Amino acid sequence: MPPSVAPFLSLTDDNRKQLNALLRAGSTPQALAFRIRMVLRAAEPDCPPNLQVAAELGCNRRTVALWRGRFVRHGLAGLQDAPRSG
Repeated sequence: MPPSVAPFLSLTDDNRKQLNALLRAGSTPQALAFRIRMVLRAAEPDCPPNLQVAAELGCNRRTVALWRGRFVRHGLAGLQDAPRSG
């Protein structure tokens, strides 16, 4: 199986401002703030791989891959908690 490649993540200035504003807001849930930190780091000019982002933030590379992919596909809405059954 070939190695998976993390999707390229590019942020517009508006996206970056919005994410940073949410990160600074005291009312942002910590889980969302952590996801935002992952996305912001992944979108930096050095284009770090998921493993590097995970090592820097102290989480699993699969976690970074999940949220990076959801942000690429759905934007900011993809970082929100999904509805759960029950």
